[in-house]
Amino acid sequence: MVTGLYAAILASLMIWLSIQVIKQRRKAQVKYADGGVDALTIARSAHSNAVDYIPITLILMGVVEYNGASPWMIHICGLAFVIGRVLHARAILADKLKGRVSGMKVTFLVMAVLIVLNIAYLPFAKMW
Repeated sequence: MVTGLYAAILASLMIWLSIQVIKQRRKAQVKYADGGVDALTIARSAHSNAVDYIPITLILMGVVEYNGASPWMIHICGLAFVIGRVLHARAILADKLKGRVSGMKVTFLVMAVLIVLNIAYLPFAKMW
């Protein structure tokens, strides 16, 4: 299953983002929340944004793959999504708006394509 490859890559990204949060917590000696520390707030924002978008997109990828979409379609969506998520995460951590916007545009584009593909590949004959 092609989606498994992207799930592994994106889980690695989430671990890396978690480590960025841990580093900032240790540096600022903050146990909970963000303690009003800007760098920690930024790291938590990068991580939480990934947690918001990665799971639903992987579900969309897995379902469309299960319903018969070509592996190349899954790879294109997966690669684009990983690129978008990396652009976004790095831009948040660097406090750069341009990369964040680019990353979200790619993220939303992939999600929209997956929504359309999921509708197109729905097994209508088996639904009723």
